[in-house]
Amino acid sequence: MATGKDLLKIARKRIGERYILGALAPKDNPNWKGPWDCAEFVSWVVYQAMGELHGCARNNGTPASADAYTGYWARDAKKTLQRIPLAEALRTPGAILLRVPAPGLIGHIAFSDGSGGTVEAHSSARGVIAGTATGRRWDMGLLVPGVNYRPGGVPIEEEQTVTVWRLKRPRMKGAAVKDVQRALKRAGYDPGPLDGDYGPKTAAAVAAFQLAKGLAPDGEAGPITLNALGL
Repeated sequence: MATGKDLLKIARKRIGERYILGALAPKDNPNWKGPWDCAEFVSWVVYQAMGELHGCARNNGTPASADAYTGYWARDAKKTLQRIPLAEALRTPGAILLRVPAPGLIGHIAFSDGSGGTVEAHSSARGVIAGTATGRRWDMGLLVPGVNYRPGGVPIEEEQTVTVWRLKRPRMKGAAVKDVQRALKRAGYDPGPLDGDYGPKTAAAVAAFQLAKGLAPDGEAGPITLNALGL
């Protein structure tokens, strides 16, 4: 039986490889060395460990061409995967951390290293990295059935010390959102009306800005994106 540590061992061998948004990774090719996007990376690693497709389109069950997407991981979270509290996922080696995509956007997905860190296909600027899990926004922790997970001994508290502006219901609104919109407009990206309402057009402009700057293009304005915008 594959273990969570097996997932991490496979994933870590790809640190330093290239990221391209939307790149397809043939899940049945153990020698694939990228490029990766975040969901393709996680689905490929899981397939290498246990020979099963997870987080992929249902209408394409061929491992060589199955399309992985954070939205499919969110779908599987409701039916075939085990959802666990984020605090537990942060201390479980090989657990999956998922940020669910807003409509029309992409999310993000990473492996927890069990010590408050990640292994993930992060962005075009950073590629596959060993990163930090705490202090970032995640929607859920997940376990893949059939993988033997063993949580670490030291509890790790989920940390959220800053606001992450994003598309949600009810809408996020306020002067800070207007500042984001103004910064986007100055940078040459159309956020729609400068009304302080974080709607679909503002989220799409953030995603386009992130993609151009080599950041994780999820359409969410957290500390790294705000810093890149000069805020």
